[in-house]
Amino acid sequence: MTIKAISRRRVLTGAAAVSAAAILPRASYGSDWRPTETVRLIVPAAAGGSTDVMGRLLAAHLQTAWGQSAVVENRSGGGGTIGTAEVVRGKADGHVILVGNPGPNAIAYSIFRNMTYKADQLQPVSNMIRIPNIVSAHPSTGIKSIPELIAYIKANPDKLTYASSGVGQSPHLTGAWFLQLTGLKMVHVPFRGAGPALQAALAGDIQILFDNLYPSLPQTQDGKLNALCVTTPERSPAAPNIPTMREGVPELSNFDVSSWFGIFLPKATPAPAVEALNKEIKAMLAREDIKTTIGKMGATADWGTPQQFSDFVQAETTKFAEIIKREGLQMDVN
Repeated sequence: MTIKAISRRRVLTGAAAVSAAAILPRASYGSDWRPTETVRLIVPAAAGGSTDVMGRLLAAHLQTAWGQSAVVENRSGGGGTIGTAEVVRGKADGHVILVGNPGPNAIAYSIFRNMTYKADQLQPVSNMIRIPNIVSAHPSTGIKSIPELIAYIKANPDKLTYASSGVGQSPHLTGAWFLQLTGLKMVHVPFRGAGPALQAALAGDIQILFDNLYPSLPQTQDGKLNALCVTTPERSPAAPNIPTMREGVPELSNFDVSSWFGIFLPKATPAPAVEALNKEIKAMLAREDIKTTIGKMGATADWGTPQQFSDFVQAETTKFAEIIKREGLQMDVN
């Protein structure tokens, strides 16, 4: 998901130049740990997407709070596993930080045959934000809700196709889980990225699109696509009129899929460094300017303790493992 409205340069401008003492008194830190060299935030994705945006927001905050340089390094490839593996191999002293997401930190463990790291090699620190996925339909179908989609598929088996940003991506698994829970069938058409999938949906080449909230939401607001639902348990503040997947469909009462972006460290990182980073994530998410920025992304803040985030990631990993097993999906990292 590319958030064009958020300038990478603007995220870092100014914050890095303000002294830590002017922003946060030492008593507010809650931990005596401080970095002694440049802090590296590894983003296992290309520049411009949500993982990158959150990494740059956190880098700017840490640089101000700690008074030490904090730089973002993009290490894309392998569905996020290349950058993640670099962190696993990195120094476990608090100076190498991973900006994670469901791909390399929940889905990869089940879908890739040749994984180069394990979940227990990472220390979850805290989630930062969650963003719902969205399901939409081309207006030519006349489908305007999930109950209508279910009724249409039952009356027209094997007629509809659905698009996603690629096999094994969160939108694909969202569609797969929906079909598993309802016992229905649609033909999956994977694309190489969210952009091509969206263009195919807008052109009517496919009828149903499973996507991240952006860039699909503006298309539904303009009437180019019909928004059927968001995939989180609660409605999105960015689109309060769009119902959730759960609403009115008993077999989907436990449906919950989101794109989340959280922070990990190498497993052996000392507890004081973990605690210090966790508290700075909490402080960042409490800032009014950050609340405004993530609101424009359609996201909600989701700070938690390291244990809470660890439990959440484990539950996500288990959920996706079951979906992947039912689909019979297996891939190689490439």
